[in-house]
Amino acid sequence: MLPGGVIEGSGPDAGVALHYGNPAREARALENGTGLVDLSQLEILTVTGPERLTWLHLFTSQHVSGLQPGQSTETLILSPPGQIEYAAAVLDDGTATWLITEAGRGEPLRAFLDSMRFAARVETRVRDDVAVLAVLACTSTPAPLADLLGSALATWRDPWPRNSGTTYGPDDEAHPGRTWELALHLVPREDLAAVAEGWTACDGVLAGTWALEAARIEAWRPRAGREVDERSIPHEFDWLRTAVHLDKGCYRGQETVARVVNLGKPPRRLAFLHLDGSAEALPATGDPVLVDGREVGTVTSAARHHELGPIALALLRRSVDPAADLLVRTTVPVEDGEPHVVEVAASQTPIVSVEGRASATPDARPGQGLRGSGARNPNPNAGFGRF
Repeated sequence: MLPGGVIEGSGPDAGVALHYGNPAREARALENGTGLVDLSQLEILTVTGPERLTWLHLFTSQHVSGLQPGQSTETLILSPPGQIEYAAAVLDDGTATWLITEAGRGEPLRAFLDSMRFAARVETRVRDDVAVLAVLACTSTPAPLADLLGSALATWRDPWPRNSGTTYGPDDEAHPGRTWELALHLVPREDLAAVAEGWTACDGVLAGTWALEAARIEAWRPRAGREVDERSIPHEFDWLRTAVHLDKGCYRGQETVARVVNLGKPPRRLAFLHLDGSAEALPATGDPVLVDGREVGTVTSAARHHELGPIALALLRRSVDPAADLLVRTTVPVEDGEPHVVEVAASQTPIVSVEGRASATPDARPGQGLRGSGARNPNPNAGFGRF
């Protein structure tokens, strides 16, 4: 972990810097590619062996069997009924496949992978010796700073939201995340301090998770450590666009994925909330969202954006009217007193359509009948390498 920041005390980012004293400055640095974020709480696995990609392809949601060296994607591992169990960023370097997952999920994921190995010629390993450093707006990073990360063991570039998969929201060019350009650099853990020192020496800025999370929420980018609960299916987050490939063979949970696309509607939907800026309270993950006093969902992520003010993502019942007046109920700690409950007004922008129809839903594709697939682009790597 890098020193000098105000450390996050709990949640999926516990142990790394929330900020380094000036979140607004850090946010602007992220926007121009000069901000560096310590994400060394994330956990990393490698899968090696000649069958690693074809093996992962068998039970994960993404088409990874043809992944080329240097290409990035992401995948989900679903339960047999279709709920999200694991989410991982995926990168192959020609020798090993790197998987990046949330804090506390590395060993459980390794154990699951080993349980699926059978006779496959693969080996799995949790890489405690490797850590993650993140750069946003990575195509704008000045050369002296980019050179400091040139020795990274691997670099994953986030495809969100441009993978031309099945969508429940706007197309790529209309999506608010179209400027989201996140790169995760995997560096030897022992080199973290040296890279950070070189970064600041070259006029770069160390940025905390406060600024990065605000940018993620603005981009509508789902995150397993925040948005996912035990009931979550990928349709509820518009996650089919980058993490699920519908034109591939069988995998765990595929029947639910296809059924919801073809016949059903996701029971919940992710929404972007713009919160009342006059309220001092910032909601926490799990705080209820109310309409006319009735609970209709929960907050999954919240942050103070340096320009937009307080914003959040919330998982709502699909049928909630987008024009409804929302209130978020949260608890405010009081020094030397009992915490008190406040209700913060919010407006919503749907991320997943209220109608629950995807771009691959049969009635959205005139002349096409039901099928268990439906991605608009059969190329699993469309959009990769743009950053």
